[in-house]
Amino acid sequence: MIQIRKEGLLLKKTELSFENEGVLNPGIIAEGRHIHIFYRAVSKGNFSSIGYCLLDGPMTIVQRRQEPLVVPEFPYEAHGIEDPRIVKIENLYYLTYTAYDGVNAHGALAVSEDLLHFEKKGIITPQTTFEHFRSLVERKAIIDTKYIKYNEHIVTRERDGDAVLLWDKNLIFFPRRIGGKLYFLHRIKPDMQLTCVYSLDELTPGFWEGYFQDLNDHIVMKSRYAHESAYLGGGAPPVETPAGWLLIYHGVEDTPKGYIYSACAALLDLEDPQLEIARLPYPLFFPQEPWELEGEVNNVCFPTGTAIRDDRLYIYYGAADEQIAVASVPLQALLDELLLNKKII
Repeated sequence: MIQIRKEGLLLKKTELSFENEGVLNPGIIAEGRHIHIFYRAVSKGNFSSIGYCLLDGPMTIVQRRQEPLVVPEFPYEAHGIEDPRIVKIENLYYLTYTAYDGVNAHGALAVSEDLLHFEKKGIITPQTTFEHFRSLVERKAIIDTKYIKYNEHIVTRERDGDAVLLWDKNLIFFPRRIGGKLYFLHRIKPDMQLTCVYSLDELTPGFWEGYFQDLNDHIVMKSRYAHESAYLGGGAPPVETPAGWLLIYHGVEDTPKGYIYSACAALLDLEDPQLEIARLPYPLFFPQEPWELEGEVNNVCFPTGTAIRDDRLYIYYGAADEQIAVASVPLQALLDELLLNKKII
């Protein structure tokens, strides 16, 4: 079993109005000796924006902004900009986040050339009702009952006469094009889905209708083990290694004391990420420390970013939906352990 080292807490909430309820779920991008952190900052009333912090090395804070870097501007994100992830593809930074309007939650994108100024591209995940989603899936297949369990309840809800939409979160891009295409992960509970396009302009309502009719072809990972038995979802952007795309994701188990969120690891094929190579049959790490066991939401380790320093993988995660912590593991040891647990075809 791989040995994880808990490095401890990195960021806590402050008395500043934009982050006085919590800081969590950071997007991470490393450049040279510095690590840029784009974190979810929560104010009273559960309104979220994105804060910014700069590290020298994996744990040393050298700058922390006193105001949010990215804030809600449009109706689709009026209640919050949540859970950012960030990658650099060619010469452009892709910052993805969950746009929450108070009822609906969808994956949205902003891009930047300098990590300071971001141009919002809007929601890029599908916007549809669960009823419509289900009707499309059932044209070719019997829908997994878990999709009904986790999504059917929203069918009967309305807001101002409009149907509440299917939630689609954890939007995460791969850090390079593969075969000329942009690849990204997203999550409609309970599975993790994978999408690829040559251009984001392809992501039309018609595209998603065809996509849902072939939903099983786009599911990249389904729950397999106890620690992910309720559902799973994307965590940090995939890390390219000789063994494959290293995916640090989250798994959720439903227990008598509630949901437990753990950090998990898998490998996907470099040229065809739809193919799972290997997966750890146990959590990479799970809630054990006081800051993970109790907080805004108890029993949560929610990984959202990584950085490699001296052949060690540092994993940045939200702890109990209130603070930001770091864990680390020798990269090669993790890859070796994963390759001992290859998927049986």
